[in-house]
Amino acid sequence: MSAISINKINKTYPGVTPVRALEDIDLTINPGEFVALLGPSGCGKSTLLNLIAGFEKATSGTLLVNNKPVQKPGPERGVVFQEAALFPWLNVWENVAFGPKVAGKSKSEYEDRAMEMLEITGLSAFLKHLPVQLSGGMRQRVGIARVLTLGSEVLLMDEPFGALDAQTRLSMQELLLSVWHKLRTTILFVTHDIDEAILLADTIYVMSARPGKIATKITVPIDRPRTIEDTTTEAFNSLKREILKQIRH
Repeated sequence: MSAISINKINKTYPGVTPVRALEDIDLTINPGEFVALLGPSGCGKSTLLNLIAGFEKATSGTLLVNNKPVQKPGPERGVVFQEAALFPWLNVWENVAFGPKVAGKSKSEYEDRAMEMLEITGLSAFLKHLPVQLSGGMRQRVGIARVLTLGSEVLLMDEPFGALDAQTRLSMQELLLSVWHKLRTTILFVTHDIDEAILLADTIYVMSARPGKIATKITVPIDRPRTIEDTTTEAFNSLKREILKQIRH
């Protein structure tokens, strides 16, 4: 059974001049797969992610997560945005525990899971820190730990490292690889950064300009585990050149 199955999805925004954002999208993601969605700005990457998250509805087509139609947002689909959107008055622990607590779970039900997610995201020493006391990268770690604590089966990430400086972005990419290797959560990662897509993903779907279509599906041929050093290899740069040509075209 596929984790995410998309068949002939179309999305048109109505108006005096309707905007056709997505056209005939077909996409399948297997359980535990790391998939990157790559393409030029305005091609509909975030729109597709929002449809999967349940924030928007498709104009037509079929969209299933774990073989169930997506009707609305749900805890089985965790979303990480470019901004961590933490509660500024809550400390790290309180932000991470907020979801299960609001869902009515007792502390004994979520405490171990929350502590494990804080540990694997490198936050164990920062439980009492407020968001204002953390760097941008650390705040994103809290956002990722918060979603993982919910036990989401699918992680949807919309350019989560796009607002970070280059050095912090690289460290967050390595962190995400480490977390994924440990948990094997299904991840759909939206990015416009070719290097990031190749480094992180098993499979890359390249989208065309609006109306967004799946132009190419690429299986990344670079062995795992991967590190930042892999971005300097000829295999990496050869694939990068190929993808760049497709996006320009």
